[in-house]
Amino acid sequence: MANFKDKIVVITGGSDGIGKALVQQFLALGAKVATCGRTKSKLDQLSQEFNSPHLIVFTVDVSKQAECESFISSVVAQWGSIDILINNAGISMRALVKETSIETLKSVMDINFWGTVYCTKKALPFIEQNKGVIVGVSSIAGYRGLPGRSGYSASKYALNGWLEALKTELYGSGTHVMWVCPGFTTSNIRNAALDKNANAQGESPMDEGDMMSSAECATHIIAAIQKRKRSLVLTFTGKRTVFMNKFFPAWADKLVHHFFFKDGKLVK
Repeated sequence: MANFKDKIVVITGGSDGIGKALVQQFLALGAKVATCGRTKSKLDQLSQEFNSPHLIVFTVDVSKQAECESFISSVVAQWGSIDILINNAGISMRALVKETSIETLKSVMDINFWGTVYCTKKALPFIEQNKGVIVGVSSIAGYRGLPGRSGYSASKYALNGWLEALKTELYGSGTHVMWVCPGFTTSNIRNAALDKNANAQGESPMDEGDMMSSAECATHIIAAIQKRKRSLVLTFTGKRTVFMNKFFPAWADKLVHHFFFKDGKLVK
């Protein structure tokens, strides 16, 4: 993967989970990495941990257009351009539709969908010039609506559709657009997931021990970027879910309901 040496890679949401693993691996491959997050203390810790002149960090709330645009402009001002943009920043939720506040739905959409739009729009001229790569970190929820994650599913469906439209517009230009769907991966996303009132859950309802690690997920994503794959669906469960939902949707409804509910209550 020597072709990433000196490439300018922008990763949103790089202070935790998959984003942090991507930062670490791209630095190891010789890339220049710019990342952002909402928590300054985590970004400071990231800078100290990797201690590299090829890493710059910014405190950014990707739900804010002005902050996204300032972030991209600052990267270009420091390093001159952008080769790869990985829209990784995201948030989940866990609440039934009938209980979920509009505020929760808007917060999830603002971060997962609009954050990608804001950063991509601002970075697009530079990436086009370099015939680079735009990546959206999506989810199996972008192919299959998941109970308790209505807003999350909606944001990922929107993300996939928007990126597919952009990919088609750029067809033949040399600029590559792709989306990756990690499946269940060990990260902070379930602890930070919003409840029905847009407050952080603070705990994970899932068994994190059986999930793919963030490091392994990042390795798959980087390999897919190198090969310029159209999309990437990870884990056996993820691939099975996408397949079942496409060819046997009624059966998928039953299996997904059984997975997330017990005795009529949402347990995952």
